[in-house]
Amino acid sequence: MALVENTEELLLESDAMEAMGLVETKGLVALVAATDAMAKAANVKIVKRIDIGGGLVTVIVSGDVGSVRAAVEAGVHVAGQVGELVTSLVIPNPAAGMMEAFLA
Repeated sequence: MALVENTEELLLESDAMEAMGLVETKGLVALVAATDAMAKAANVKIVKRIDIGGGLVTVIVSGDVGSVRAAVEAGVHVAGQVGELVTSLVIPNPAAGMMEAFLA
C-alpha cells in the first residue's frame, strides 16, 4: 500500500494505472475502516478521499485490476460491518483524463 503524496505524481503516472476503485460510505468511521482493509488486502495506492456532503465520503484507490478488485471487495465487506456502505465501483483501464477530472 502506498499513499499518494503528490497529485501531480499520480497524474504523470496515470498512463501506467490499470484500474481505479471507489468505495463510498455514509460516515467517516466506516470509510476509515474500509480504507484500512483495502490497503491491507492488496497492493493499491490510496489516491484521495472525497467528502461529498451529508455524511457521504468516498475513497479512490488505484493499481492493477486484480489488486483493485480485491481491495474494493475487502473495503465493501468491512464498511458494511462497521457502518453503512453506499456503493462501490471498479473501473478497469479508465479512460484518458479520468484521474485528472477527479483530482484536479
